[in-house]
Amino acid sequence: MDKVCAIFGGSRGLGRAVAQLMAQKGYRLAIIARNLEVAKAAAGDLGGGHLAFSCDVTKEQDVQNTFEEMEKNLGPVSFLVNAAGINRDSLLVRTKTEDMLSQLHTNLLGPMLTCKAAMKTMIQQQRGSIVNIGSIVGLKGNAGQSAYSASKGGIVGFSRALAKEVARKKIKVNVVAPERDGRLSKETSTEGGTITSR
Repeated sequence: MDKVCAIFGGSRGLGRAVAQLMAQKGYRLAIIARNLEVAKAAAGDLGGGHLAFSCDVTKEQDVQNTFEEMEKNLGPVSFLVNAAGINRDSLLVRTKTEDMLSQLHTNLLGPMLTCKAAMKTMIQQQRGSIVNIGSIVGLKGNAGQSAYSASKGGIVGFSRALAKEVARKKIKVNVVAPERDGRLSKETSTEGGTITSR
């Protein structure tokens, strides 16, 4: 059976780098982005056997439909990467409520919805791996990024809690927190539930 990895936000940045690595490791990939054409281009760059999907991670029905399509065309998703995210830098007093909500919905609610959708199959199969992409500012905060910091800090707490919920089902949940230059400086491991420095 093919190993299937779904990468939300897999068309650019860290998500695209993860896609390249997973393709090299022999996974069949689902590259998911809001823009289908961008996702198709990224999937095409990886060679044959990989598919592209369009999804708005802030909409639960859209997420559920995407998982149904992925499983129909690729098979059960055994590895999920949540790399979709947005940032709207602004001091809190100048931040519009809609910008706060868009960051919280995309960066925190989105991964919660994709993890929820992935759980059904992973629990049935008694295996699975999830990696949520956080940010160093979710651990230490940053002036001008209060909403973004809150959304990424929420990913750490969510990942820890979910890891405890599904550990007995042999599902691993981890979060990585890259710095601005893309280096991974911290990792929250669900096995021990701690944040360790690299």
